[in-house]
Amino acid sequence: MSRGDGAGAQLAEPGLMAWRDTVRTAVREHLEDFVRGECARRLDGGGVDVAAELLCGFLDGGKYVRSTYMYLGWLCGEREDTAALRASASLELLHTFALIQDDVMDSSPMRRARPSAHVALGRWHRDRALSGSASRFGESAAILLGDLCLVWAEEMLRRSGVDADALARVWPRYDAMRTELAIGQLSDLLNSCQTFPTLPEVLDVLRRKSGNYTVRRPLELGAAMAGCSADVADALSGYGAAIGEAFQLRDDILGVFGSPSLTGKSVRSDLEDGKATSVVVAAYELAGPRLRRQLAELMQSPEIGAADVDRWRTLIRASGAVQWIEEQIARRHDAALRFLDGAAIPAVPRAALAEMAVACTQRAA
Repeated sequence: MSRGDGAGAQLAEPGLMAWRDTVRTAVREHLEDFVRGECARRLDGGGVDVAAELLCGFLDGGKYVRSTYMYLGWLCGEREDTAALRASASLELLHTFALIQDDVMDSSPMRRARPSAHVALGRWHRDRALSGSASRFGESAAILLGDLCLVWAEEMLRRSGVDADALARVWPRYDAMRTELAIGQLSDLLNSCQTFPTLPEVLDVLRRKSGNYTVRRPLELGAAMAGCSADVADALSGYGAAIGEAFQLRDDILGVFGSPSLTGKSVRSDLEDGKATSVVVAAYELAGPRLRRQLAELMQSPEIGAADVDRWRTLIRASGAVQWIEEQIARRHDAALRFLDGAAIPAVPRAALAEMAVACTQRAA
């Protein structure tokens, strides 16, 4: 994708969804070039031959939401540009870091319909009858692979071809985003039904761990890179905060009632692991005394089986939590569009942001 004649000129002709598919294809191509040409080559010297295969496997199945939002932030102030798109693609390596380490912390066996990195690395160790604990090796190796992705994401951004002045505007926000992501994840480690946080506490973790990092911060990075005005940057930040929260609220619903094709993991894992997601906590706070007692019994159970999960789902629906979460999603979607209406954002990026808002908040179960 090379420079066009005006801001977002290439968005309009094929239609928004077709443009988004074009961006995804281009992002994947940039990632493949960097991962296969740089990262995989360096991993070959580490002695764990499956590591490069695992990293390349993360290129498949991604929705590329973060990279698309960063590029849309750029298009709110600049024209289509290959270097800016390559810079935006680097966020997918940062996301890979987050997914790999999140799976270790959550003991998630699957990711994108494949064994999680730590599971695959543990099997590699076991198949070779190496000494020591295979599971311990898998977790340790996955953490290191995630660390490498964190390093390589910054390297890909730095080597994207975006000029130094534009990158200088990005780095402070990039550092803040990574710090916020890690602290949010640290807070989430405490976010279980055994400690049972309040709904405001859950929403705060949701915002810092995932919502901001999915939409708001990528938009801010792109806008800063493009040198957008303060008014446009503020509008994108407000839109991003609202859609980021709505995205994660939808993710929490799908984590209970969705399908692995949408969540990338078992839809029973949040309940089986006793995670106090927004859906679970909302159900508890909205429930009457009898229903709350039943929910409390499940939350405090040391083991959650398939029958317990089905019962939990029934109780959550009975509490009215699903409808309440849906209302919260709708409110945030409407608020996001008001932010767009209040700023001088070019028409075509504005339309693309509105379309992305629907895609992020109304994913089907």
